[in-house]
Amino acid sequence: MITKGIILAGGTGSRMSPLTKAINKQLLPIYDKPLIFYPLSILMLAKIKDILIIVNKGQMEQYKKLIPNGDNLGIKITYKEQDKPRGLPDAFILGEKFINNKNVAMILGDNFFYGQNLSSILLKSAKIKEGAGILLHKVQNPELFGVAKMNKNKKIITIKEKPKKFISNDAITGLYFFDKNVVNYAKKLKPSKRGELEIIDLLMMYKNKNKLRANFIGRGGAWLDTGSIDDYYKTIAFVQAVENRQGLKIACIEEIALLNEWINKEKIKRSIKFYGKCQYSDYLKKLLYK
Repeated sequence: MITKGIILAGGTGSRMSPLTKAINKQLLPIYDKPLIFYPLSILMLAKIKDILIIVNKGQMEQYKKLIPNGDNLGIKITYKEQDKPRGLPDAFILGEKFINNKNVAMILGDNFFYGQNLSSILLKSAKIKEGAGILLHKVQNPELFGVAKMNKNKKIITIKEKPKKFISNDAITGLYFFDKNVVNYAKKLKPSKRGELEIIDLLMMYKNKNKLRANFIGRGGAWLDTGSIDDYYKTIAFVQAVENRQGLKIACIEEIALLNEWINKEKIKRSIKFYGKCQYSDYLKKLLYK
């Protein structure tokens, strides 16, 4: 069972400029809570309690004002600064001491996941003992993503980054599960033409050893990349619609911690005081009477 997780919350957010000139993208709001809550909630749903958040140089204190160390959630959160983007696999090199020869999950800080069976899919994916695991979701425009082609037995035949010719519409989402070998593999990667380490190259190392597996979000689930302005506002509209219809919050990290029995209701009261008078606190108050 994977117990360690990494959230990549760095990057320039250039596709959302000028909004991201003054604040990191992952601190922008998705409806009534910051974007960082959403990937954090995914790791928590997978029962991962030891989490490293990688942020841009000079932005650590902004995150610590929001989520100091995870004590309010019954988890452990540490931060590490990245001086410049070097590609997704660089997270494992930066986080080598944190990973400490253990299996690890990594999620991109701007990815949004939702689905009725999502928790069970995450828990299944986090049970990986060796090899690597990816989460796939069908898309209409696979040429914009890394994709995986599967055979009839749901075994990965090939993976390709932004294929010009159609090979599959199963997109590789921004959530990955790796065994303890990932640090050594990442160190062996060479930068691509754009000067960064590529996640597809890392996945291919596992694929070539026949140790890459895939799970599917499924038709009832949603995966959104909030990296562009249009997708960002589509995600806000989605969250608003679902929460207002159901009366339940997506990515309420205190609620997940409570359901996981990592915290008690006393911690919920402290969170209410911390957030102050707001819609999010009103929802937390309801948890006290359940």
